[in-house]
Parts: sequence; structure tokens; C-alpha cells
Amino acid sequence: MNPNAALPSAAAHDRGAPAATQARAAPVPAPVLRFDKVSKTYAHGASRTLLRRGLMAWLTGTRSDVFYALRNVSFELSPATSLAVVGANGAGKSTLLRCATGISTPDAGRVQVRGTIAALMELGAGFHPDLTGAENVMLNASLLGLTRQQTYAQFDRIVEFSGLAKFIDEPLRTYSSGMVLRLAFSVAVRVDPDILVIDEVLAVGDTEFQEKCIAEIIGLKQSGKTLIFVAHQLALLRQLCEQALWLEHGELKMFGPSAEVIDAYEAAPPPASL
Repeated sequence: MNPNAALPSAAAHDRGAPAATQARAAPVPAPVLRFDKVSKTYAHGASRTLLRRGLMAWLTGTRSDVFYALRNVSFELSPATSLAVVGANGAGKSTLLRCATGISTPDAGRVQVRGTIAALMELGAGFHPDLTGAENVMLNASLLGLTRQQTYAQFDRIVEFSGLAKFIDEPLRTYSSGMVLRLAFSVAVRVDPDILVIDEVLAVGDTEFQEKCIAEIIGLKQSGKTLIFVAHQLALLRQLCEQALWLEHGELKMFGPSAEVIDAYEAAPPPASL
């Protein structure tokens, strides 16, 4: 058999099948995110490794004292689904998001993303402290994929949502961390991404703005966007997410409906230290 031959179409298999049976066969939507046996490693004490030892490891192809941030992780996320990522500190949550957004490249396996993705991961990432708030809106929006014309069209809405109109022409270095979050979130949601990734940063903002962000996230969900959310606020994850993924020491412990996964995570004893 020719391995490169095209597979027979589904229609060919269905010839002669009853019309009612064919009508029931709805197409399965392609996943917006797929992890296929993804692993990501780092070397312990890499900054302290002697040059000689590092060269020997590179020449011989051996790596000693390797830490697995992710190990053989596989899952698929369907469109218009919200995913909570839970796990103890150091479980690999941020590494998983970095691989999903393309910030980090897996050492093994494959990550596939369908559509545009915007990330709120590190407070102040994509901003410059010496630029004004307005200048940083232009900078960050361009990094997230908006053209200058699109950013100008959205600029007033971004500033209004952030509540920073009085400070928008001040240098970012004069902003508090909560103000930086306001600006970052306001830009990210105006990019209109297919997938929005949020890693803990909402914990920085004040309660009023958190509620405003949650309302905006719910609106994105209702419009068919996909959300990937990391937070230690489990009640919030239950509210926002249908699916959950539990990581432990870089390995996928459980993946499924958020209520089941979060219940299991809360009931489990703390993971053993590595």
C-alpha cells in the first residue's frame, strides 16, 4: 500500500448509509490547542555551570541533573472552551502556558495552535517603563498583532476600560503594579484574540477592577473565545472554566470537567518535594 496515498473520504464510507444516519453525523471541530507528548527541560544550576563542564556536556550530548518542567504532556482543547490549569507552585503551569503561546519551545513533542493568541503572563511584559501609558498601548498592541490603524481605532476604548485617562500621558515607571495590570488587560482584550491566556496576574488588581475583568472574560466566553486561566483562586476557576488540567511535577495528573478535576486536586495531599 502506498503510504502517501490519500485516505478514502468519509463520504465514500457513507455511500448507501441511511439519510437519517448521515444527518446525525455532525463534524467534530478541530481543536484550537493540541499538546502531543510535550516535554520541556532545564538544567539545575545552569547559571553556575563551569564553561568546561558545559562544553563537555554539549560535545558528548549528555545532560546531567536535568529538571523536567513538563514531561510527556498531551491534551486537546476544543473551540469556545475555557480551561483551568491547576497545580502546586513549580508544577509546570507557567511553562505549559509559555509553550502554548510560543514563548518557549518544547524539547520534545509538538504544540499546535489554531487562531490568534494573546497572553497576560508576566506583569509589565511588552511594556517599557520610560514610555508613557499611551506610548505603551501602541507598543504592546503592535506586539500582540494589531496594526497602528487598528490600535488608533481601539485607543479610546482601551483607555476608558483601564480607567487611566488621567495618567495615560505619564511614564509607566510612575504606575503601580495594579495600574500596569489595568493597561495590559485592557490592551489584550481589545486585540480580540481567539485564545486568551491569563497567568495569575488578576491577583494584582483591586477588587473593583477584578470584577470588571471577570465580566469582560465572561463576555469573551459568550462570544465563542477560548480561555486558558491559571490562578490559585479555585472558586473563580470553577466559575469561569468548563475544563481543567492538573499538573504535578510537570506531568499531567488529570484532565476533564473542571468540577471533577478541581475536587480531586483539593482533596489530594500536597505533592512530595523533588
